[in-house]
Parts: sequence; C-alpha cells; structure tokens
Amino acid sequence: MNFTLTDDQRAIEELAVSVFSDYCTDEQLCTFSDSGQTRMTSLWNTCIETGLHSLLIPESVGGSGLSMTEMMVVLEAQGQSLAMVPLYRHQLAAAAISQFGDESLLPIAITAAEGANVLTIANLDDALLSAQVEGGELTLSGRVNAVPEASDSQYVLVAIEIEAKKRLVAVDMNSDGIKRTDGTLTQGESVSDLVFEGVSLNQHQLLSESAESWLQPRLVAAQAAMLVGLCKQQIKRTVEYVSERRQFERQIGAFQAVQMVLADCQISLEALRSTLWQLVYRLDAGLPTEPEALSTAWQACEAGHFICHKTQHVHGGFGVDISSPTYLYLYWSRAICLALGGSSDNLERLGDWLADNNTLGWKYDLEEK
Repeated sequence: MNFTLTDDQRAIEELAVSVFSDYCTDEQLCTFSDSGQTRMTSLWNTCIETGLHSLLIPESVGGSGLSMTEMMVVLEAQGQSLAMVPLYRHQLAAAAISQFGDESLLPIAITAAEGANVLTIANLDDALLSAQVEGGELTLSGRVNAVPEASDSQYVLVAIEIEAKKRLVAVDMNSDGIKRTDGTLTQGESVSDLVFEGVSLNQHQLLSESAESWLQPRLVAAQAAMLVGLCKQQIKRTVEYVSERRQFERQIGAFQAVQMVLADCQISLEALRSTLWQLVYRLDAGLPTEPEALSTAWQACEAGHFICHKTQHVHGGFGVDISSPTYLYLYWSRAICLALGGSSDNLERLGDWLADNNTLGWKYDLEEK
C-alpha cells in the first residue's frame, strides 16, 4: 500500500496551508472572533482567486473536477488554521447539483465554480420539509433549524419528504414564503432557522433520488477532515506550551501524567485519521461507504471531544484566556461534533447496520489480490 500523496496533491496542500496561514495568525483569529463577523471575506476571495473554492466541482461546469483526496488535504489545512470560509458545503452542493440536478439547475453550479455565488447545505438528518406536487410545482412547508451560512448564501440544499421518499431540493433563498431567523454558533459561524410557509418551487429543482446517499458520506468526510487538522494543531500547540511552561521548577511536559494524556490524544488522532482515509479511499473508488461513514462520524465525535478537552485542561487557566485562540479549538470541535450528530446517535446507527449485515470493510467486501 502506498499512503503518500502525489506531487500535485502535495502542491494543493502547500497552497492551502500558505493561503490560510496568511489570514489566520493568533492575532488575526482573536481579532476576527471579537469582530462579530461570520465569514473571513478577504480569505474567501483569495480562495476563489486560487481555485480552492472549486476543487470538487466537475470540470463540465467550470470546476477542477478533482477527488475527495485533494479536498481532504485542503480541509485539514482549514481545520488547522480555523479559517471561517464555506469551502466544503459550497463545493459539495455545487457538485451534487451538477451531477444529480436537472439541466436547468446547471447555471447555479457554473456560477458557484466562478465564485459568483455561495451555496450551502442544511442538516440532512433534520426534520424533513413536507412537499406537495401539483402541476409541475413543489409546495414546501415546515422548519429547518440552524442552516449554516444561510444568511450569506444564494441557494441551499434541503431535504424534503415526497411520496414517502427522502429527496434533496435546491432552494433559492430569495423565494417568497421563507422566514429566516439568524444566529451565530459559539465558534462564530452564522446559522439560520428557516420556516417554509407554502414556498412554491419548480419541480425541476428536485435532485435525483441518489443525491442524498452520494452527499451524506462526503459531508461526514469533509467535517472529519477539518477535525483532524484542528486536533493535530491543538496537540502541536499544547506540546509547545508544556515544553515552555514551568511549575515546581520543572517543565510541566516532564510530568508523566501530562505525557500520558498527550500520548492518548495522539493515539486518538491517528485512529480518526486512519478511519477517515479508509472512507475517503472508498468514496474515490466508488465503493459502498455506509458503515465507514458512520464509523468515521463516531470516531470524529469521540476524538474531537477527548483531544480538545484534554489539551485545553493541560493549558490550565490559559486555556480559557480569550487573548489566545486556544479556547476556539474547543468551540470548533464541539460545533463539528454536533453537526456530525454526536457519538451516541452514530454508534446506534452503526449498530443497527451491523445487526442487518455480516460484512464490514475491505477485508470482506473487496477482492483479495
């Protein structure tokens, strides 16, 4: 097995690290956190200029047409820097629309690839909107909670129930009948509760039935990749801190208890990384991913909670000092874990899958060579 990245993938990774590091120093992160803004606009413009905003968008609509592997190295770099830009939702929404949408929806994906609009995705596991079909039109009613970036996005993908099936639909945020209540998550990301009161849409705005099963594991992979970068950087920052901080005339990093905690954090990180990359491999290879996605989501929730709480605890009072971004890593990890659904829910769903299936992973469902 060859786990090394190609030269092109390394170049993309180096570009992402360089771009994010220019906008996400400790001072810049604290200033942004205090500003009340919910998007790093200058950084987002730079992402558009460098093409980082369209890696996953197919070439047929103007994107780079790359795979999840390339996207993962960018998202890991984003997680390391805590860059507040809508990279993965924008690209996955555009890719889903271009692959599973009607031809009339392609201009949305083309504009997204140009960077002229922003797309977002509602929580696909939230309560489904009810939909009625009549004369080629859809009428949507219901409520969708905490839609990320909805206040600054032109289109949102939401899940609806139609003919007892779950489908995705691309909704123009300027449609009549949508009531929006804006808010901000603890780590600074904007969210909006959307209430649909008889919103009329063209039936062509429906994506095909396979769109949701395509999109869901990719959302898991994207969020887990950000968490890998975030946890990696937080461990690195903590090691640097305990190497300098002295107590009882010794570096606190010399205490065995501190060393064991950080060793456990590193083990947890590597377990998440290996689980994530198995999922990414299978996504790029076109293999089934349902249990792998659930395993990755569970592992991410477990690792994110464990690593970021333990490392902040090791920082002592400095871990809650808002003059340093250390506390933001905990906030971000909690936000990502909540978006993934939490440990218990994912473990229960994985258990349900295992109860009905007696195979799991590469050892059983792939040909041995």
